[in-house]
Amino acid sequence: MESVDLVVIGGGINGVGAAQYAAAEGYSVLLLEKAHIASQTSANSSKLIHGGLRYLESGQISLVKKSLHQRRELLKLAPELVKPVPFYIPIYDSSERGPWAIRAGLSLYALLSEFDPLGRFRQLPSVHWAKIKGLKLKGLKAVFQYWDAQTDDKLLTQAVAKSAIELGAKIEEGAVCTHIEHSEQACHIHYVNQLQEQRLISAKAVINASGPWVNQVLDKVSPSIAQVDIDWIQGTHLVLDITPPDGILYLESCYDKRVIFVIPWKGKTLVGTTEHQLNELPNKPEATQEEVDYLLGIYLHHFPQYQSSEELKRKLTGQYCGVRVLPKQDKNAFDRDRDTLIYSVSSHPRIVTIYGGKLTTFRCTAKESVDAVKTIVGTRQKQTNLNSELLIV
Repeated sequence: MESVDLVVIGGGINGVGAAQYAAAEGYSVLLLEKAHIASQTSANSSKLIHGGLRYLESGQISLVKKSLHQRRELLKLAPELVKPVPFYIPIYDSSERGPWAIRAGLSLYALLSEFDPLGRFRQLPSVHWAKIKGLKLKGLKAVFQYWDAQTDDKLLTQAVAKSAIELGAKIEEGAVCTHIEHSEQACHIHYVNQLQEQRLISAKAVINASGPWVNQVLDKVSPSIAQVDIDWIQGTHLVLDITPPDGILYLESCYDKRVIFVIPWKGKTLVGTTEHQLNELPNKPEATQEEVDYLLGIYLHHFPQYQSSEELKRKLTGQYCGVRVLPKQDKNAFDRDRDTLIYSVSSHPRIVTIYGGKLTTFRCTAKESVDAVKTIVGTRQKQTNLNSELLIV
């Protein structure tokens, strides 16, 4: 039977990040992805590498600080994939967040960025407001401009996967895990490869990075393993055939206290995201009519040159959905903690599960998940003379 140090299940950003970091640490790694690398949530995000300004409202200070640090690192490590971009926050008479609240939030954001040049922000003079083409000016009280970063999430995930392979990790696409036997000595992972062949591999540890399917993977473990209760939260984005803004707009919803982004994307305008709780996990997530109407309504409220949502719908050229995991809580999705949970139980020390995770902080998640199995697997000789362009931790 073939044997490796580590099997990673899931080819999204967290899975390829864990495979990359483990390979750099000298471990033998096999990653199993049931479809293709970056074929699900990791290709269907808001395309942002950001600190999470809105997380300050719910007191997630440590997450914001960590995310801002990772933003700075990714800008250095992957300048072709991660680029700084200006963000604009318009504030109206009816806005729940007034100018003082926004200024206070941006000041804390700048402080947490540890004097990063991207931490600077400013309040735009009113004579410049009209430069944000089409933005509603009636009732506009202030516009703030700050900085975060943008990426192509799919290309970033694929780049990390390529790096993992260059470091020695093996990746099998079209590989479906069917059973995991956990014992004191090892995990035996049964899977079907893309040729529909039954395969069996022994691993000293398993990292379950299967995103929305984490508990479905844990259902395949014997003896049975405890799980975390989760909610599936769908985020929908719309692609509009509208000349994109010069930067990213951070807009307060006219329906609730949430915020959405209006984003330039490949010559078009991207609008998102929603937070729609699913009762079951579909094979291919699809936007609901309620989500489409919600996003178009917010856009129409801020860009009133369109006379109706029906007129705006004629500009709709595409849409996509990603599903993320949040631990079940008695809060709406907008207010829940967004930090990643690295989960293991004493009965199954060789299995580590990643619940949640942010694109921005994938390198932290990779390190934490691999470190969680080091006491079981042991340490290896780290690789040296690594290519400086590799996105390693």
